Amino acid sequence: MEPTKAPWAHPPAGAIDATPPAGLNSSSHAAAPMSALPTVAGPTSNLRATGKPVDLVVQALPKMPVPVDTKHAAQHFRPAERRITSQADLQKFLKSAALKDFMGFILALNEAAQGQPLSAQTTASSAINSMVNLLDTLNNWVDEIPPAKRALRYGNPAYREWFAKVHENAHSLLITVLPPELSQAAIELKPMLLDGFGNKTRIDYGTGHETTFCQLLYCLAKLGVFSEGDRLPLVSQVFAKYLTLMRKVQTTYWLEPAGSHGVWGLDDYQFLPFIWGSSQLNGHPSITPSSIHSQAVLDANAEDYLYLGCIKFVKQVNSGMVKMYQVEVLSKLPIMQHFLFGSLFLFGDEQA
Repeated sequence: MEPTKAPWAHPPAGAIDATPPAGLNSSSHAAAPMSALPTVAGPTSNLRATGKPVDLVVQALPKMPVPVDTKHAAQHFRPAERRITSQADLQKFLKSAALKDFMGFILALNEAAQGQPLSAQTTASSAINSMVNLLDTLNNWVDEIPPAKRALRYGNPAYREWFAKVHENAHSLLITVLPPELSQAAIELKPMLLDGFGNKTRIDYGTGHETTFCQLLYCLAKLGVFSEGDRLPLVSQVFAKYLTLMRKVQTTYWLEPAGSHGVWGLDDYQFLPFIWGSSQLNGHPSITPSSIHSQAVLDANAEDYLYLGCIKFVKQVNSGMVKMYQVEVLSKLPIMQHFLFGSLFLFGDEQA
C-alpha cells in the first residue's frame, strides 16, 4: 500500500464545499478524545448558546511586551512547565499580568495586520528570517519523512518520527534564532517550541498547540529578539509560514483535532488566523460578503488573506473573535492545562 495523505489534502478541483473531516469547519461531529483529562470547562460562551456577544475575559491594549533585563533574566531561565491543573489555577491564570501582557501582544499583531495582505512589502529583520528558516527546516523534514504505508482515519505513526527529529534538534534550532548572549534561554523555550507542533503520543493538534507557538513568539519578543517593527512580519511571514507548515503536517500525518469546538468551531485546528485574518480584511474596498462564493475571488486572494470565510461585519467579527479566543481557548481547562510557564511567562502573581 502506498503512503497516503489525508483525504482532504487534495480535494477535487472546484470542490470548495466538499465535506471536510471532523475538525475542519464541521459542526456536526463528535468531540475528539482528549485522553484521560478532566472535562472541566472555563466560562460558557454566550455566543455558542444564544448568538449574543461574549464579554472579554481580559482587558488589554495592543502592545508589544517590554523587553526583560536579559542579564537578570539569564539567572532564572528554567524549562517551561505546566502549572494549570484545576479550575482555581485557571482563574488565577486569567487574572494574571502575564496573560494581560500576552493578549496585548496578540492585539499588537492584530493591529499591525489590519488591512494588510500577506504580500504587503515589509522589511524582515534577521530574527524574522531566522524564524522563517527554522519553519522551512521543519517543512523539509515532512518531505523527508513520508506517511507510513497504512490506512488510518487519523494518526499516522510517521508523525512520531517527524516529531522525534524536531525534539532531537530543538535546542540547536532555537540557537539559530537567539543571539549568542541569550542562548541560555533555549532551555526555557524548548518545551514551547515542541508543544507548538502537536502531541506525539495522541498524534493530535489543536488551538492549544497553536497558542503555545504564539507564546513562543511572545517570549522571544519579551527577550528583545522581536521588536516593534516585527509586528506585521510576525503575522505575514512567520505565522503564515507556521500555518502552512501545520496544514502540511495535518494532511500528511492525519493529525487528530485536539478537541472539537462544536457549532462555533470555524476550524478545530486553528483559531488565530481568524483573528488576524479578519483584521486583514477590515475595510477592504472590494472583497464583500458574497465574495466567499466566488471561486475567482478565492483563487485570486486566498494566498494573501488568512481568513476569507468571515467577511461579513468584519469589524464586529474581529472584535468578537478576540473575545471568543479568550473564552473558548484561554479560559478552557482541557486546553490551558497544557500551557507552559517559566521565568519569561510567570504563573499567576509569581515574581521573577
